[in-house]
Amino acid sequence: MPAPTADAPDAPARTPVHPVDEKLPALKMATSGLQHVAAMYAGVVAPPLIVGAAIGLSARDLTFLTGACLFTAGLATFLQTLGIWKIGARLPFVNGVTFAGVAPMTAIVASTKDKSDALPVIFGAVIVAGLLGFLCAPLFCKAIRFFPPVVTGSVITLIGVSLLPVAFGWAQGPNPAAHDYGSATNLTLAGITLLLVLLLRRFTRGFVKQIAVLIGLVLGTLVAIPFGATDFGPVADADVVGFPTPFHFGAPQFQVAAILSMCVVMVVCMTESTADMLALGEIVERPADERTIAAGLRADTLGSALSPLFNGFMCSAFAQNIGLVAMTRIRSRYVVAAGGGFLVLMGLCPAAASLIAVVPRPVLGGAGVVLFGSVAASGIQTLVRAGLDKDNNVLIVAVSLAAGIIPITAPEFYHAFPETARIVLDSGISTGCVVAVALNLLFNHIGKGQDAEDVTHPMESGTEIAEAAQPAPTH
Repeated sequence: MPAPTADAPDAPARTPVHPVDEKLPALKMATSGLQHVAAMYAGVVAPPLIVGAAIGLSARDLTFLTGACLFTAGLATFLQTLGIWKIGARLPFVNGVTFAGVAPMTAIVASTKDKSDALPVIFGAVIVAGLLGFLCAPLFCKAIRFFPPVVTGSVITLIGVSLLPVAFGWAQGPNPAAHDYGSATNLTLAGITLLLVLLLRRFTRGFVKQIAVLIGLVLGTLVAIPFGATDFGPVADADVVGFPTPFHFGAPQFQVAAILSMCVVMVVCMTESTADMLALGEIVERPADERTIAAGLRADTLGSALSPLFNGFMCSAFAQNIGLVAMTRIRSRYVVAAGGGFLVLMGLCPAAASLIAVVPRPVLGGAGVVLFGSVAASGIQTLVRAGLDKDNNVLIVAVSLAAGIIPITAPEFYHAFPETARIVLDSGISTGCVVAVALNLLFNHIGKGQDAEDVTHPMESGTEIAEAAQPAPTH
């Protein structure tokens, strides 16, 4: 065989595939996708359980509504990760039922005389809000230039901090009214699960290390069996097959008050999704530009508009799964699409959906500490690059974090405000995001104020610091 000559053409170089677009082996894809389902399952099923209980649905209808929300969450995740046309951010983004809509939906239930009309009214309002949001997505995404690292870092940190109380609540148990809520047994199970995840992350390598959360959930569930904390009843009672028949609860009804309240929720969801996309873009090292955000918002809003057709609620990006991406470093969007496939299957097979429900809530809480804490850590990493050597940026971070933490530390702080205002104010992520954007405009866009080169203490004047920084006279 002749040796290659200098004149021989080089072999065409392969274009490297970005980790976001990487297709992993089937087993790794499936197990990693299941991790995402496990991380977001409780968040998806909580809204239908709360709203269904408020309406007084039968156990069978409640199971149907929960399965429908899992099914529509899978469809919305497909739209976001795989995308069609100009729809979908094509990032490893999980979409599901947003918790922001729970308060207005229960308010709609309370104001509806005939409870059988409550779900049709909610579905009609969600359809209209979703379609309006879809039309507004190209305009909403123009705000990206107002999200520099000082803003995105603050918001990402708030996402993690806001989610941690959810993990703490899970660790105490599923029912705050139960006698064993916050018991030593529940907290011990959460601690064991947390310890297992940490040990797996510390002493394993490769694929096992990447699915440490999933293994921790399985082992934690097994540990919980002798304590009597694992309930296999949902598996025994669930049907094998069940399709979410369109308009199972009746044709949608359109009431102005309900539509307005859900439009407010849609604005909140679009704000949080924008922040989430910026956060995830930083984590996967594919920054979300204006086009990506517009496509992602179209997926959110279209998924929301289609969801009621199959008896689901408004859909939005799930921040808790960002922590899983940050921790595992598995950035493939096809992994999350696989998770969406599992959600669709669970919606079609209630028995399969019930398997995730077997995982005790304290076990989920132990794993959640790692997941949600990872989000906050990613925000701190972004803030490091935000130029915190400037006084203005320090103030932006300080005040926006304080505003965002209010709903966490003082849940009744805004109790005297109207319900529509509380939809925004009670979301620390949304409030912190609005404050961060506004302060960034004030300090870094409006006027030509100059930033100080050194950070001064808030209680000290800049001149005093400057004088202190002068070199001492020589003798």
